[in-house]
Amino acid sequence: MTRPYEELIEGATFPRCAPVARHEQICDRLHREMAASVAGLAAMQLLPTRTRIQIARTTAFCPDLALVAAATGKLVLAVEIISRDDHRVDTVNKKEIYDQVRVPRLWMIDPRYDNVEVYHSTEFGLQLKGILGGREVLAEKLVPQFKIVVMDLFTV
Repeated sequence: MTRPYEELIEGATFPRCAPVARHEQICDRLHREMAASVAGLAAMQLLPTRTRIQIARTTAFCPDLALVAAATGKLVLAVEIISRDDHRVDTVNKKEIYDQVRVPRLWMIDPRYDNVEVYHSTEFGLQLKGILGGREVLAEKLVPQFKIVVMDLFTV
């Protein structure tokens, strides 16, 4: 069920709008593909959609998709599907914090443009590795079985 939720960013509560239908369809498709891909990986655990994750002492996010290391519970991949109504929180605020805490991988999925920004953590912070769209393939070497054509992710 789609409903509003709250995130905590540096001690401040940010109410988030209930995601729209297309947002949820993209999220569901992504979860199905990722679940099938991590099924045989004992080292990775896919959390349910928008599981609240304590990022720092005063910060807790609810990513649309979260992949954690099974042994430690450490966030390995965070995926944010950008909402039209409150995109600044995802594209600016949360991205800065993901950078500060050095999340290894971040995907920003933008249904407005049907593209995916892929970031990798480096010694200098998050680095944009590419902006994928159309027939390009979204893949992740941390999850070798995962591959999806970007346009298929957005096909409703």
